Amino acid sequence: MIQVYTGNGKGKTSAAIGQAVRAKGQGFKVGVFQFLKAGRQTGEIQVLEEMGILFRQYGSGRWFNNRLPEQEEIDLAHLGLTEVVKAISDGYQLIVLDEISHAINFGLIPIDKVISLITDLPKNTELILTGRGMPEQLVLKADLVTEMKEVKHPYKKGIGPRRGIEY
Repeated sequence: MIQVYTGNGKGKTSAAIGQAVRAKGQGFKVGVFQFLKAGRQTGEIQVLEEMGILFRQYGSGRWFNNRLPEQEEIDLAHLGLTEVVKAISDGYQLIVLDEISHAINFGLIPIDKVISLITDLPKNTELILTGRGMPEQLVLKADLVTEMKEVKHPYKKGIGPRRGIEY
């Protein structure tokens, strides 16, 4: 099955991580693959690895504000997708592709490669796709779609990311 967590609200990655923890608690083989993210030691990294959840990041850690992706960033995203395919063939039962919508929308990964991945997905594999602006083609392929809607956010009051809450 395919799950999509999208929208402008907070909680897409958190929901996917929660699902990964639940699956691991039931004995599933679980992998979390984060696109674009890197470097920041988020609270979930160490805990997930201690739980035996495969956790990988494929990004420079820099956002694409008024710039095109560099070749290194494109190569990292492609490496990530290659490793996702390997995890599927290795029998992982739940796989999270965090921020995959951004990897597609910023031109790091062609959407056709992700559609191919979905089309060839074994029946016993659950795939979770996260990120704002999820391409409609992926939304249509999904079995479950949740849209996080921002109603109010502390960023608008000038409150930045908080350790243990946002990272």
